[in-house]
Amino acid sequence: MAETIKVDIPHKLGRAAARQRIDEGFARLRQDLMGGMVKFEDTWTNDHLDFRARVMGQSVTGRLDILDDHVHVEVDLPMFLASIAEKLKGRLRKEGQVLLEKK
Repeated sequence: MAETIKVDIPHKLGRAAARQRIDEGFARLRQDLMGGMVKFEDTWTNDHLDFRARVMGQSVTGRLDILDDHVHVEVDLPMFLASIAEKLKGRLRKEGQVLLEKK
């Protein structure tokens, strides 16, 4: 069965700075994946991001909303990846916190 991961990542940056960091993070991710077999697409609408990654016939989709004090992320995993949902959720939370730390 497919599964949706939901994560809220707190920040103290304000929306504009949080969006800039996330945009830069997704740009690095796209660049890292371009040499591989992963097709990655993302589209911003104001402070909302829709994204999709495809690899080996599997598709992962997600949504991200930047709010004043946190970022809400939802990732839809296919059945093939649902068994590692908790591990991915923890990694997403950890990587997101590092990306959004006030420096």
